Amino acid sequence: MVLVGTEVFGVAIAAGWAIAGLFELGDLIGYVLMGAFSLLALWIMVNLWQRATSIEPIRTRR
Repeated sequence: MVLVGTEVFGVAIAAGWAIAGLFELGDLIGYVLMGAFSLLALWIMVNLWQRATSIEPIRTRR
């Protein structure tokens, strides 16, 4: 999960930076895009975490 989370957030930040640079939107819009894409990445990670733990729980009862 740590590896996937790092990759998802890395792609989110890089996408915001690249889109702002490609369309010459400026630094402020670039930061806004990075933040928006990071929130989307957070939502993706929460859903992935819930699905992964529903299939294979982290804790087992003994």
